[in-house]
Amino acid sequence: MENNPNLTEKGKYDYALVVRALHHGDQDAYAELMHSYKDIIFYMMFKKVHNRDDAEDITLEVFEKAFRYLDSYSPNFAFSTWLYKIANNKCIDFIHKKYNRELPMENKFSDDEKQDLMLEVKSDGLDPEENLIKKQKVLFLKEVVANLRPRYRDLVELRYFKELSYEEISKVLELPLGTVKAQLSRAKEALQVALRYSDEK
Repeated sequence: MENNPNLTEKGKYDYALVVRALHHGDQDAYAELMHSYKDIIFYMMFKKVHNRDDAEDITLEVFEKAFRYLDSYSPNFAFSTWLYKIANNKCIDFIHKKYNRELPMENKFSDDEKQDLMLEVKSDGLDPEENLIKKQKVLFLKEVVANLRPRYRDLVELRYFKELSYEEISKVLELPLGTVKAQLSRAKEALQVALRYSDEK
């Protein structure tokens, strides 16, 4: 495997650890890779399954699979991207088995064919860690918004999540345009207070 000059410094460092683990059997390299991503993988799984024990079990399975198929990792993309993809598929498997629900299985990895792990992941300009942080912030914001008063919550969701104009919100809520603007201004103030309170907790 050749190093990819387009990797971030963190990506290059992770790749060096992969090489040490694969070609030199360096147990410290395996341990460092796991230490770097264990908490963030656990957080991802916990947000999806809402159970600490299940999240811990899935996290361990993610690393077991990643290390078992480590020779399938390609530095064409970041190790973290590859690992998050494995985590997502493991979580889909878990939910499907536990709740016997049919869930989308696109981009599913196959245990029978290691080459299925050799997928290309298109970059949207953000490092995988930055993508995850961005998603976590959005989830946190939605949780804060959900605790606002109903009339404020509706206004914020329509304006900032669904990106409706003031005129469209006026029609949806059957409120005068001036009322929408005034209440949305108060809703933003309430949201700022809620966010400050959450930061202080």
